Amino acid sequence: MQVNASSMMAHTEWMGNNAHNVANVNTDGFNSTQTTIQNPSEGSVQAVATTTESGTDLARELTEQIPIEKAHGANAQAVKAYDEMIGSLIDLSV
Repeated sequence: MQVNASSMMAHTEWMGNNAHNVANVNTDGFNSTQTTIQNPSEGSVQAVATTTESGTDLARELTEQIPIEKAHGANAQAVKAYDEMIGSLIDLSV
């Protein structure tokens, strides 16, 4: 469950960076932020953001939103399933 929570936080950060890039698509001199998802250790996921030397690539930003949303949803379903299993175990022990 910890890996799901850290993955959700990483994907939330990625979406925030993505939204910031889209919001500044017409800002002169704006350098976009590129985000990658990494697995630095077992059971942990983190977002690593780097500033690029170019502006926002709107096509890339908009297509990146699809896997961000899907990954966030998949992790939310795993957390929900875990929560339901714990609830069932508690019901059995009572």
